[in-house]
Amino acid sequence: MSGRELVAIGRTGVDIYPLDHGVPLEEVRTFQKFLGGSATNVAVAAARLGHDVALVTQVADDPFGRYVRSEANRLGVDPAYILTRKEDGPPTPVTFCAVHPPDDFPLYFYRYPTAPDLQLEPEALPLADIRESNAYWSTLTGLSQEPSRQAHFAAWQARGRVPHTVLDLDYRPMFWAGADEAAAQASAALELVTVAVGNQDECAVAVGERDPQRAAAALLDRGLQLAVVKQGPRGVLAATREEQVEVPVHRVDVVNGLGAGDAFGGALVHGLLSGWSLRRVIAFANVAGALVAGRLECSTAMPTAAEVEQALGSEG
Repeated sequence: MSGRELVAIGRTGVDIYPLDHGVPLEEVRTFQKFLGGSATNVAVAAARLGHDVALVTQVADDPFGRYVRSEANRLGVDPAYILTRKEDGPPTPVTFCAVHPPDDFPLYFYRYPTAPDLQLEPEALPLADIRESNAYWSTLTGLSQEPSRQAHFAAWQARGRVPHTVLDLDYRPMFWAGADEAAAQASAALELVTVAVGNQDECAVAVGERDPQRAAAALLDRGLQLAVVKQGPRGVLAATREEQVEVPVHRVDVVNGLGAGDAFGGALVHGLLSGWSLRRVIAFANVAGALVAGRLECSTAMPTAAEVEQALGSEG
């Protein structure tokens, strides 16, 4: 395939993160804003690693929407398909979190009852770019509402089940009527993609298996080429039909663990497009995620290839 190296579609917005750590959100006095949203962070991560990336999403015609477009562009993501919803509708969403290292980072999404990126319609999609891109990234969250759900399936149907068509199993209960609805949509989507990435809880929703070995096998049974199961402090398991690798966790002093999965995703795409061995791909992605867990923000925390390679070298 030829064309853009990565097209990502999905959630965007503004992260409002506290600069006061270890206290309840109601006691925080100082915040800083950052570009956010899972698909957006993956796009930034891949751009930071040197790739030609476009993001397909939608914002409102408001100050935060203008910030999303300008900040994405500043961070190396082509904003051509960051659409602006002109008519009345929901504002560009913001997300607050509290920071209680090492493992407590409650999130508060202001996306109710919907968000502009979930109002993205099939007719607005850049189908040629999606079809011709070397990698295409989407998330389960994009299937939680219409018309975004129709748009996602239209994109997959236009692209076909070609290599590096990735589904992030990113399951956030607050976006769904229930886990059964998310499971049904995941089941349909898994018939159209070639790579799935998720943690153990997300795999349990998607294929009914939380055990990493069984979850990977269940994903491969759906016709996928690669299944990646993240196990938190126990590292990462990745499997194809021919090979299985496990990579241990890369230790860091955790500041904010929220962006680690998105850094992993962008680095996973980087490794796949580079044609590396499966073990090298997963080791690189694992370290990229860990580095971001040691930083406050998500998008602007994404590491360069040199930073990841240096950390990999320190592991021996």
